[in-house]
Amino acid sequence: MPSKRYKQALGLVDGKKLYPLKEAVAVLKKFPKAKFNETVELAFNLGVDPKQSDQMVRGTVPLPHGSGKIVRVLVFAKPGAAAEAARAAGAEYVGFEDLIKKCQEGWADFDVAIATPEAMTEVRKLGKVLGPRGLMPNPKTGTVTDDTARAVKEVKAGRVEFKVDKAGNVHVPIGKLSFTPEQIEENARAVIDAVNKARPASVRGQYIRSCTLSATMSPPVRLDLRDFGVR
Repeated sequence: MPSKRYKQALGLVDGKKLYPLKEAVAVLKKFPKAKFNETVELAFNLGVDPKQSDQMVRGTVPLPHGSGKIVRVLVFAKPGAAAEAARAAGAEYVGFEDLIKKCQEGWADFDVAIATPEAMTEVRKLGKVLGPRGLMPNPKTGTVTDDTARAVKEVKAGRVEFKVDKAGNVHVPIGKLSFTPEQIEENARAVIDAVNKARPASVRGQYIRSCTLSATMSPPVRLDLRDFGVR
């Protein structure tokens, strides 16, 4: 049963209309607020077949104004320069065999895992543990690297990852409802551009079928993406 607040929000949006991004953000800001700082999210439905390896859509994008979220970072690195650089950059957890053992025992009290290429020979064993939670380091998302300091700083600053699910959908958090309209709009633009540029070469026809903007407790606002050159 929809809440009174949700019903009020529904009355402020036309479910059949495609809103330009600036207008959509204005509508989102008018919705009745929840008692917490809601996360703002973009949801895409893509015209891809995720079962085909050449139609997998994934990547990362730095948000101009950050995500508004405190990101806890773990770095798998053997003792040495890469480990020290990760600590200096602000990683909460840095280690190798000790952290691998903790993860094997079920511990996962972190948001992003980064690993050096050297450490990955052992970290790969955690695939069944970290994979299902979306925490496995991956070269494609910049989380397998010798430049641990840069990776930690980018993640801390608000770099978000996007990946298409089995149903062809992509959900990306782009900030908090407490952000200014301009901050939400600029973060949204960065993500829309990144997803659009990630279009697989093998996709024919319409790539982004739909895109909506919403907050945690709000109805979705449908976006008109023609200004972004989406086809």
